[in-house]
Formats: sequence, C-alpha cells, structure tokens
Amino acid sequence: MSQLADRPEEISLPVLYSFRRCPYAMRARMAIAYSVATVELRDILLKDKPAEMVAASPKATVPVLTLPDGSVLEESLDIMLWALAQNDPDGWLPEDAATREEIFALVEENDSPFKSSLDRYKYHVRFPEKSREDYRQDGEAFFHKLEKRLADHPFLVSTKVTLADIAIFPFIRQFANTDIDWFNTAPYPHLQRWLARFLSSDRFAYIMKKRPIWVKGMAGELFPVPDAS
Repeated sequence: MSQLADRPEEISLPVLYSFRRCPYAMRARMAIAYSVATVELRDILLKDKPAEMVAASPKATVPVLTLPDGSVLEESLDIMLWALAQNDPDGWLPEDAATREEIFALVEENDSPFKSSLDRYKYHVRFPEKSREDYRQDGEAFFHKLEKRLADHPFLVSTKVTLADIAIFPFIRQFANTDIDWFNTAPYPHLQRWLARFLSSDRFAYIMKKRPIWVKGMAGELFPVPDAS
C-alpha cells in the first residue's frame, strides 16, 4: 500500500471519502482509477462517519470529494465527470451530444426508478406494501431495457464502454446479489455476460480491495497507485 507519507509534504491532493460496498462510491472509484487522477482515498465506515467528512458535506453520504481549492463534490456522478475531465483516454464520455443525452438518460433511469425498486427489493421487509417478488418485477422493467440494448452491442450505448456502463453496473450487481441464484437463471443472458465482464476485470478487483479504515491523523492511500488500476 502506498501512503501519502511517502509523498512530498507540499503536494496537496483531492480527498475522496468512500465506503467500499456502496455502489455510488464504487462508480466514483472506477472513474478515478480509469482516469488516473490521483486522490487521497479515505475508506470510512458509514456507522462511524469522520467529522472531517461531515464538515465538508453535511448530508454525510458517500462518496465525497474535497478539492485543494476548497470546493466539494457530493454526488457520485459529479465525481465521475470530474475524473473524466482530468483524463478520458477511451472516450467514456463521447463528444457527440446525442450520445451524451442517451448516456445521461440511462443513468437517470438507473438512479431514480430502478434504484427505488432495488432498495425495496433488497430491504423488502421495510416496505410491506408489496411482496419481494413484486419489487423484483418492478426492477426487471429496467433489466428488460438493458437486455434489449445489449443484444445489439456489447455495451449499453455502443460497442465501447461509456460512462453509462460504469455508472450502472454497480447497481445491477447489488440487485443480482440480492438473490444470486435467481439472477443466474433469469432470462437475461446478455445482461449477465455484461455484468460478469466488469466484475471479473482487474480494475474492479483493484477498486474493491479491502483497505484500512481511515481515522483522523492517519495518512490516506494514494489512489490509484500507478500501474495498479
């Protein structure tokens, strides 16, 4: 593990507060690792949020990125866009306006109606209005849409990875893991292959490494470590 203590003291890096299993934090880490925009990574526990993070972002949800100029990015999509603005070698955010609109529309559908169905499916005991299977069927409306897209090309928007794929796959992973036996036998072969492709990637393995929980006075980790993402 490469610590900030190994770096010259005068270097001031953006600080990323993250929680390993949060899908919003996953997609932020994926974009930062891809862009190789170095940050100080501070892994936290949601049940013991550091005062420094809460002071920077009173809504106290991860991820949070604090920048050297004092500005704060509190939304995972904004952090992804910040990372891609630093470096986007493979064109995750294409220049074409229509393609960008398509990407953002898909992400919006993921982050709103699908995320709502996901939460109710995963934590169905908290939402007794409908059965677990009903909530799963609600989420499957998005699955049908993605499956149809992936039948036409290997990624959600085209033959190449875009921001849409990276922003959405952590949530499909969470939905799948709620009942992995069901997911593995569900009639979504293209979606299953698409998800497996990301979950088996070196970059995903890197961003999901277990890291020490950050506490005040501790040096955070350089992220990404050169040649590790």
